[in-house]
Amino acid sequence: MEDINMWLSICLNESVNHDFAIRRFCPARMDQEQGRGGELQGQESVLDEMIELCSSDAATNAPTCLASSEVDEFVDSFINMDQYQYDNEDQVSLEKHQSFDHFLVKDEGDTYAFSKKMMNDALGYVATAMEGEESEIYENITIAMEEGEVEMHCVEEAGLGIDKGLDLVHMLLACAEAVSCRDTQQAELLLGKISVLATPSGDSLQRVSYFFATGLKCRLSLLPHNVFANGTLTTSTIAMNVPLISREDKLEAFQLLYQATPYMAFGLMASNEAICQASQGKSSIHIIDIGLEHTLQWPSLIRALASRPEGPPKLRITGLIANEDNPKLQISINVLVEEARSLGIPLEFHIISEPATTSVLTKEKLNLREGEALFVNSILQLHKYVKESRSYLKTILQSIKKLGPTALIVVEQDTNHNGPFFLGRFLESLHYYSAIFDSLEASMPRKSKDRMKIEKLHFAEEILNIVAYEGSDRMERHERVDQWRRKLGRTGFQVMPLKCTSQVRMMLSVYDCDGYTLSCEKGTLLLGWKGRPIMMASAWKVASL
Repeated sequence: MEDINMWLSICLNESVNHDFAIRRFCPARMDQEQGRGGELQGQESVLDEMIELCSSDAATNAPTCLASSEVDEFVDSFINMDQYQYDNEDQVSLEKHQSFDHFLVKDEGDTYAFSKKMMNDALGYVATAMEGEESEIYENITIAMEEGEVEMHCVEEAGLGIDKGLDLVHMLLACAEAVSCRDTQQAELLLGKISVLATPSGDSLQRVSYFFATGLKCRLSLLPHNVFANGTLTTSTIAMNVPLISREDKLEAFQLLYQATPYMAFGLMASNEAICQASQGKSSIHIIDIGLEHTLQWPSLIRALASRPEGPPKLRITGLIANEDNPKLQISINVLVEEARSLGIPLEFHIISEPATTSVLTKEKLNLREGEALFVNSILQLHKYVKESRSYLKTILQSIKKLGPTALIVVEQDTNHNGPFFLGRFLESLHYYSAIFDSLEASMPRKSKDRMKIEKLHFAEEILNIVAYEGSDRMERHERVDQWRRKLGRTGFQVMPLKCTSQVRMMLSVYDCDGYTLSCEKGTLLLGWKGRPIMMASAWKVASL
């Protein structure tokens, strides 16, 4: 794979040709490069075309054009990310990451070790709202992977060259502008060119580009049928009839991501450390787990509580889940209860088959008891309550505050995917997921089926939701730590500084990769890739009057 540092050095010494279709969608760039004096005469026809293209009856309520500075800054930052070369001949497996079990232990008899399904099952998912060509693409990938080979779209396995890499980034940005302007013809033309370079089995740039192009295709396919009179997009009518990734596939991808990278383990460890620190001296603990999907977090917490100098406490865990029909989760819970009992901890584990709402987040519904140290645990969940009105999250936080928790633990993706304008979200999400895919490139072989599952069954779904959907169907509304700090502060919470930096650094040392970075910002821990924040972990208490 080409080192992107080399790309940058060449770009600094040579004039990069930016003459892509992106110019057509960017009057700001035209103004900058051609000037405003006598040269405006030749520009009038171009601007007339732009005005017609991005007119009120064709454009959304978002800006449809990227300024020259935005394009150049993004491309420079994109290619200025160090990339690690990886020898596909190296026998690197997830076994070396299993040594992390002494931090977050999994019971061998538990169902945490998800069975690896046949590849045709794992790849049978058709992405949300994909029809026609998109469905055919996924079908071809499934067939190719079953045969052990994936077509590279005539691109060498070594990855893209410098010019093709820059071409691909520029075409993605131009395509996003075309989709934003609802120029179907231009968008489809660019998508066809992108498909020649982007592939789900190439280097990190090719892979992330493939999934973003898929999101653009999906958004484009929804536009003619789902536009309100004011130009905003809705997808509810189609989304309800589209098959989603199965729960089993999601859990398998999560498990693989948990083993291969520290992103998920970081959040679970920080949450457990916050609970242990804030519950010292407490004889009874009650944890409300918002959006419970698995029990991976709790074995290590139980072991830590069992080894307390003052003795183990009583422990209750109440999980809020949207779907009751999950027999594998119940099996995991039963195993966990038995493990806790063997360590001298009486554990009560209850399930409430409802999402976290104001009617559920009450003392009566949650059966809160006097004298319990209450913890509300949210691992990658609260961003789903960030609606366009922004008042919905506030009511949820106010309900949590009324419960009087010892601590509210918030672990979230540290990025802004909830901006009001599509192009801004597209740029931010492309930058964010490029860093994640780069980290996967550094730690897993390109031909790894586990890596393909992580990218396709976990991250691709997030990308699709961010790029293609609007309204109530757009659930992945990630926000940055400073935004969470303002939201929680205005609701009456104040940060509880996390004191587990040394433990997290020790955990990171288990992963045979030097790109992960850890920082602390006003009591909040940030895990990043080469300085680019990816995950944030924080703990909050009700502010004293």
